[in-house]
Amino acid sequence: MLTLTERNGFVRQADRFNKRLATDDVSSYKHIKRDDFAFNPYLLWAGAIARNRSFDSGVISPLYPTFRASPGHCPGYVERLVLSETLISAYDKIAYGSVPRRRRSSVKDFLNLEVPTPPTLREQERIAAILDRADELSAKRRQAIAHLDALTQSIFHSMFGQPADSWPQMTVEEVADPQKGAIRTGPFGSQLLTSEFTEHGVAVLGIDNAVTNRFAWGQRRYISEEKYRKLERYRVWPGDLLITIMGTLGRCAVVPSDIPRAINTKHLCCVTVNEKLIVSEWLHAHFLQSNEARMYLRQTTKGAIMGGLNMGIVKKMPVRVPPIELQRVFATRVAAVERLKETHQKHLAKLDALFASLQSRAFKGEL
Repeated sequence: MLTLTERNGFVRQADRFNKRLATDDVSSYKHIKRDDFAFNPYLLWAGAIARNRSFDSGVISPLYPTFRASPGHCPGYVERLVLSETLISAYDKIAYGSVPRRRRSSVKDFLNLEVPTPPTLREQERIAAILDRADELSAKRRQAIAHLDALTQSIFHSMFGQPADSWPQMTVEEVADPQKGAIRTGPFGSQLLTSEFTEHGVAVLGIDNAVTNRFAWGQRRYISEEKYRKLERYRVWPGDLLITIMGTLGRCAVVPSDIPRAINTKHLCCVTVNEKLIVSEWLHAHFLQSNEARMYLRQTTKGAIMGGLNMGIVKKMPVRVPPIELQRVFATRVAAVERLKETHQKHLAKLDALFASLQSRAFKGEL
């Protein structure tokens, strides 16, 4: 039993949903062999089209149109062609419907899309091999980054997975800086309107800056100096912890040391820690990886109105506080992992750019 995903192509239905969804009678399902293709008509515009590389035989829902490369055409070449940026852009144009995530594409419109005249079979195979090799290099970099993420988790659990009884039990509110407003959300309602954003000035941080669980610049938003003076109490400082409490819930990031003057929006809860008790990088890891923290969040958000996070829930989160020296050792080790990860990410960006260039040239006859 197979299903089709946007990013990972064909996967076992049980692996994707942790259970079998199909009925016992699958006589209406489509038989899929190795190198066959299928696409999701409701998500074709997002690139939900794939070649079966992994399974010798399987069945897939009749919802998905299926096809295979005709004689004289290399399946690998066809795969790269149907996943090229040019064709994905064309899929978006043939999708119709009023619901953005459910715009449908018809088989007829798909088959009528124009494609470059393919070269000889031997040339197709050469092009497919080049693109496969470039894609393989990118995949190895992504795998290395995933291993480094797992290493950070392993370091945390090896050092703090079994808290000592001597470590004091506190809350986030108790480990925050004692100054007033150490835990705060951003301005609400008419205090800050989107119409007041400017092209430059003081930065405004939102969900996009923390959604990947590490700080990143997403959409740039600014307010004027005059507006900032009215909202200065919402200023974000280096080492603060940003927690998403609206939209995508429960993501968090540590504000970097080189942050310019900035405030946070109402979509974030910002925590300034008491540096005598807490290292920000450790609290960040505790929030994401501690069994105690995850259990608390599951229980409290389940009972909260609309299942959301709020500043009160963040304040009361339990924290078993290890010695500050141990937290600093953890932060040093994580910083070394992050430096290595940053190197891999830079190489990955170059490889992705190389692949995009090779793919573009391939279907213009320039490779």
